[in-house]
Amino acid sequence: MSMLVVTTFEIPGMRITACKGLVRGITVRAPNIGQSFLAGLRGISGGRVGSLVTVCEAAREEALLQMVNHAASLGANAVVGLRYDSGEVGTGGFAEVLAYGTAVVAAPCV
Repeated sequence: MSMLVVTTFEIPGMRITACKGLVRGITVRAPNIGQSFLAGLRGISGGRVGSLVTVCEAAREEALLQMVNHAASLGANAVVGLRYDSGEVGTGGFAEVLAYGTAVVAAPCV
């Protein structure tokens, strides 16, 4: 089953026939020692910290996949209103990433 995920609350060309409710996926990640060291060096000179971007992208992807699986378990074929939220957890450089939206059943407009 493919899952349509959109940030909007409507899907062009489709109508929402059922609302299955709130769905979410969450992960907590931390960079490894090498990534932290390289980020610290990059922080001195400024610029893009590619190793941490990789960690953040992996966290977003994991949270999104968990959310999609949650929606599928409810019988949805789409998620509308996708949002991400993130924050720091604890003092060890841990980052929480949350993906959430509304699971729906959508059908093509006739």
